[in-house]
Amino acid sequence: MKIPLAGVIGHPIGHSKSPRLHGHWLKFYGISGHYVPLDVAAGDFERVLRTLPLAGFVGANVTIPHKEVAVSLADEVTERAARMGSANTLVFHPDGRISADSTDGYGFIQNIKAARPEWKADQGPAMVFGAGGAARAVIDSLLEEGVPELRLANRTRARAEALAHTFGPKVRVIDWDAPRIGLNGAVTVVNTTSLGMSGQPPFDVPLRGLQPGAIATDLVYTPLDTSFLIAAAAAGAKTVDGLGMLLHQAVPGFEAWFGQRPDVTDALRDVMLRP
Repeated sequence: MKIPLAGVIGHPIGHSKSPRLHGHWLKFYGISGHYVPLDVAAGDFERVLRTLPLAGFVGANVTIPHKEVAVSLADEVTERAARMGSANTLVFHPDGRISADSTDGYGFIQNIKAARPEWKADQGPAMVFGAGGAARAVIDSLLEEGVPELRLANRTRARAEALAHTFGPKVRVIDWDAPRIGLNGAVTVVNTTSLGMSGQPPFDVPLRGLQPGAIATDLVYTPLDTSFLIAAAAAGAKTVDGLGMLLHQAVPGFEAWFGQRPDVTDALRDVMLRP
């Protein structure tokens, strides 16, 4: 019997924490499998993807710049991956079929639910900062969870308007320089931008109008306590750091590849936070 292999495909890929994450689970559950980083240039992606199953791979995560191409190459695409137009999780079937899924939105929602079990998306509007690829997954998952209205602000308003058009009338564009309108009454506030990430400018949009008791979460997890979360906590919000999203989005793939549904635990967080 072949030892099951999985990995993460990107270019570059050296920064990825996925091998550490999946490696921890493989060791913890005593599974004889391996998860490896695969640095593959865009021009080689399809050829490598078709070859991996022959080498014993049962699936792979996909990251920049391959997430959109992965959808076009897959034989089966989940509804959420189709809505995203991209995939981060691939499963290779014994008959040669490739299934594609997008689990970022799932990871985002599960992270909030795990950290703040009292949170209910349908209790009020959500405010989202940023309109990039990560924002698409966040918006899609929040709408699926029943958010009655989603307010969206981006430094380039046209990008926010394009996303609003994609997701329909529940998404309302707010001026980046006038966030108070979007924050008023919002029960969920999300930073999907890179502002506040190590090496990036801080998140400096004023959070005046943020409702005390609202849930505020950042997709950035380096550092854990971002400038956005610090400001949100000072305004009385309940904060959720971004590390859990990384951990929870990995659960469906690991289960599909290795036959064990893994738990996201404090011990796993500790492993991921090591230098």
